[in-house]
Amino acid sequence: MLREAALETQKENRKEIRQEPRQEILRAAARLFQQQGYDATSMNDVAAALKLSKGGLYHHFQSKDEILFHIMSHAMQITEDRVINVVRRIDPASVAGSGVDVTEERLRTLIRLHIQVVLSPEDREITVMLHENHPLPLALRRKINGRKKDYLVFVENLIAEVQRKRNSHSRVTPRAAAFALVGMINWIYQWYKPDGPLTGDALVQQFTDIFFHGAVG
Repeated sequence: MLREAALETQKENRKEIRQEPRQEILRAAARLFQQQGYDATSMNDVAAALKLSKGGLYHHFQSKDEILFHIMSHAMQITEDRVINVVRRIDPASVAGSGVDVTEERLRTLIRLHIQVVLSPEDREITVMLHENHPLPLALRRKINGRKKDYLVFVENLIAEVQRKRNSHSRVTPRAAAFALVGMINWIYQWYKPDGPLTGDALVQQFTDIFFHGAVG
């Protein structure tokens, strides 16, 4: 049993070593796509940035489309891990005695975390996903769009619950509000300057105020 466990550990370690170059390639490609744009970046550029031969790059990824798909998949995974999963873990006990409704706290947290993800300088995959309009092959595009739709549905349902609990008579539907909120946050990367007068915390507060005094107010 011990020998089998040791062999299994060695296999896992080898698997991690094999996966590491792929992650390095994706990080380098995300940086280049962000700086130069997808169409202006060649596979040669990606290989040169990593000091790989073109053959070495093609050993891991067969095309730029495949690289872009994996970058976008990672961006969606970041969003799911750092936003959706955290929001889902907020329960009534965590806000007990604060006078804040748990559903409203979930929506406020979602706004804050989503903004933090978009502003994160380490996660270039997010910017690439938001900026690149290059059409992926249909099968890959459907996978990414399906995950984007799941996120929008999650936001829509959260907004609907907040409106219901507030007995809101807003003429803004949960779906329209969800598209407006996600679009508003996703566009931040186009204009936000980290060294400007508006801090990240101030941005979170102002976007939260805009939304809660409008769509769900």
